[in-house]
Amino acid sequence: MDDRQALSSFAALSQETRLSIVRTLVVAGPEGLAAGAIAERMGVSPSNVSFHLKELERSGLIAQRRESRSIVYNASYDTLADLVTFLMEDCCAGHPGIRGSVERSTGCCPSEA
Repeated sequence: MDDRQALSSFAALSQETRLSIVRTLVVAGPEGLAAGAIAERMGVSPSNVSFHLKELERSGLIAQRRESRSIVYNASYDTLADLVTFLMEDCCAGHPGIRGSVERSTGCCPSEA
């Protein structure tokens, strides 16, 4: 991931609703959620969620696919992993205490941390 892509991703995530949408889609897994279900879970109007989904898709953090009459969105796990890797690329500068903190917090699930 280059600086430009990272900045685009961070800009997309810097809004509360969009961050919540990404976190919801991460939990939903690869099967994703229809736009209407996302709007319902977020407690926002479909037009509002549509605006945010467009921004997230433009940044590459989510993807969409058509299933019958619905548009289903899912998290782009590869892009999210690239973003985390981008942040940690120069990690620790040789400081074992920092590295230990990072390694303890890298579990996907709280029970793994």
